[in-house]
Order: sequence, then structure tokens, then C-alpha cells
Amino acid sequence: MEKIKLGKITAPVGIRGEVRVYPYTDIPERFSEIDELELDGRYVKIENARYMKDMAVLKLSCCPDRNAAEALRGKELFLDKDRLWEVPEDTYFVEELIGLKLYSESGEYVGELTDVSHGAAQDIYIIGKPDGKSFMLPAVREFIKDVDLDARRMTVHLIEGLDPK
Repeated sequence: MEKIKLGKITAPVGIRGEVRVYPYTDIPERFSEIDELELDGRYVKIENARYMKDMAVLKLSCCPDRNAAEALRGKELFLDKDRLWEVPEDTYFVEELIGLKLYSESGEYVGELTDVSHGAAQDIYIIGKPDGKSFMLPAVREFIKDVDLDARRMTVHLIEGLDPK
């Protein structure tokens, strides 16, 4: 069964076993729509979900206290792909984007999408260039012209100042 990474546990919250989760989704509140996740190869129930800024705070069935929560620091949470919610057109999961090959509108190879950083205004794509260096590209329609997940390809518009050369 194919899985999608939904987030990463960053820290315990309080003494009752809650964990702070950095979401890999643009809407952290999505955790309220899920009843269980996969953690370390086993399924755990989400007993409660609340939100602080752009982070989710989850109470997981496997986590009775702060010590158990501390042991989960750095672990990633997964969901079976067939249990995912519908996403709007031109919206993607981070895991679907990582590894896409980027090409300019003229067809020149630019690099590979290596990471996505969630900024205050929009996501920022981290692009690894062929020379080993990297640059950042705002994930906005002005710069992202086409995403073809089947072909594992993204076409981008680069302007002066963003040009990776």
C-alpha cells in the first residue's frame, strides 16, 4: 500500500502525551479529518487534534505521557494514499513534488526539487542545481507554469534574480 507523509513530530507539548507536528500539508487542520495514522509501521489513533499557528498538536493513542511523547521526536506520520482527502486542482502533497525535474519555459533543465519550506505567505521550493548548489523558488503561479506528476516534471518561469546561473 502506497503511503503519503503527512507530517513530522517535532516536540512534546505539556505532560499528557501530546505532540507538536510540523504538517506536510498546506492545511494543518486536515488532521481533524483523520482517525488514525501510521507511525513506525503501526497504526495509532488520533484521540484529539488542535492547532497552534501553522502546527498541529495531536494526542495519539500510543502516547500516554510526556516521556512517550519525547521518544517520538523526529518521527514521521503517514497515511495510506487511498485514504487521502480530495485536494483542489493544482494542489499537491509535498511527497509528490520531491524529486520533480524542473525545466525552464524554453526547455532548459534547471534542477531537481529537493525540499519544500512552508513560508508565511507561500511555500518555497528548494531546487538542487546540477552543479550541487541550490536556490529557492516561491511556489506561486507566476513562477510555476506546469506540474506533470506522471512525467515527474515541472515547468517554471525564472525571472532575473531567481535565475539559478
